Amino acid sequence: MKFIADLHIHSHRSLATSKESCPEGLAQWARIKGIQVVGTGDCVHPGYYAELQEKLEPAGNGLYRLRKEYRSADVLPQTDEPYFILTTELSSIYKKNGSVRKIHNLVVFPDFESAAKVQRQLAARGANITSDGRPILGIDAKEILARVLESGPMSFLIPAHIWTPWFSVLGARSGFDRIEECFEDLTEEIFALETGLSSDPPMNRRCSFLDRFRLVSNSDAHSPNKLGREANIFDTELSYRGMYEALKYDRGFAGTIEFFPQEGKYHYDGHRNCAVCFDPAESRKHNGICPVCGKKLTMGVATRVAALADRDKPVYNGSQTFYSITSLPDVLAEVLGKKSTTAKKVKDEYARLIGQIGPEFTILLDAEEDLLRQHGGDTFALAISRLRAGAVRITEGYDGVFGSIKALPAADRTTGK
Repeated sequence: MKFIADLHIHSHRSLATSKESCPEGLAQWARIKGIQVVGTGDCVHPGYYAELQEKLEPAGNGLYRLRKEYRSADVLPQTDEPYFILTTELSSIYKKNGSVRKIHNLVVFPDFESAAKVQRQLAARGANITSDGRPILGIDAKEILARVLESGPMSFLIPAHIWTPWFSVLGARSGFDRIEECFEDLTEEIFALETGLSSDPPMNRRCSFLDRFRLVSNSDAHSPNKLGREANIFDTELSYRGMYEALKYDRGFAGTIEFFPQEGKYHYDGHRNCAVCFDPAESRKHNGICPVCGKKLTMGVATRVAALADRDKPVYNGSQTFYSITSLPDVLAEVLGKKSTTAKKVKDEYARLIGQIGPEFTILLDAEEDLLRQHGGDTFALAISRLRAGAVRITEGYDGVFGSIKALPAADRTTGK
C-alpha cells in the first residue's frame, strides 16, 4: 500500500523547538497533513525516551501508536491515528584528516531496546545526552554508525541534509567530498541519503557517486505544523520491516515530496547581513567574496553540488519519482493577499479546507480540480494547479534566509472565494 512517512523531526526536548512537539502534537498534525508514519525524534534523550515509553504502545507491525488515553478524537475523524517510528538526529563534531568535521545523522531504531543500547554507549563515552534532544557528540560519525549497527539487526543511519554548508557529510564548510571519506569501510552500510530542503533529486543525480543510494526527504520539523514540508512515499507493507527493506533493497520506495530547492535557506551563495545573494555564476565572478564586507560568502548547495557533480544532467535509476510543493498555508496567504501564513484569515481558511476536502497532502497532490474549485474558489484551484505543474515564481534562499515560491501573478490574488 502507498503511505507517506516523515522520519526526521525534533521533539520539545531539542533546543529552539515548540512545546507542542510531543507525541500528541505530532500525531495531531500528522493527521492534518496526511502522514501515516512520523518519526518520534530525539529518542535517545533520557527524558523523552521515558515519555515515549509512557505514551506509545507497539502496533504489531514493528511501529508504535499513541496509547488510547493520549489520542484526540477532534482531528479529522475520517483519518487513522498515525504510526510512530523511533528516530533521533545526532550531531558529531570532531577532527578528521586535518579538518574539523560537523556531521548530522538521522538514526532509526526498530525498538526501544536498540535505542537504549546506543543511549547507554553514548553516555559511557561521556556524551551529555540530557542537555539537548539532538546531542552534540565529539565522536567520529563512522563510530556512531558502528554503534547503531551493533544496537539491533534493523537499526540504520541516514546522513542528514547532506549538502547543508555547516552541518552535513558533503557540506562545503565542514564536510567531505565523498561519502566514503566519512564512513570508510562502513560506507556499504549506508543505503539512503537525505537531500535536505535546499536540494532535490535532479541536483543529486548529477553526482554519479550517489547513484547507489536511495534519496529520502524529511521535514526536519522543529514544530509539528512544519511536518511534511518534505516527506517520503512508500509503496510497500506498512511496517518497520517493509520500510527498512524498501530503503535498503529498493523494494517499494516510491519517491519523495520536496521543497522547491530554491526555497531552502542554503540554496544560493550569499551573506544575509549584507543582503547579498548570488547564483553560482555570479559568485564565481566575485571569487566567492562578498562585495559588501569583503569576507568569504556562505557557499550554497547549488554551488557545492556543481563543484562535485560529474554530469551536466541528472541520470535516474529505478522508478522513484518526486513532487515539488510548497505548504498549503503559503498558498493560501498568497491567494488571500496576506503577508503572513499566521494571519487569522489564512488559519481559518486552512482549517475549513482541511475539514471539507481532507488532509493537506490530499489537497496539494491528489484532490480533483473541480473539488478544489467547489470548496476553495477559482483562484485557489488555479494556484494549486499551477503549483502541481511547477509554474511558479521563485525567490531563492541563501545563507539562512528561506526563499519563496509564488503560484500566482500578483494580479490574480483575491480576498475571498
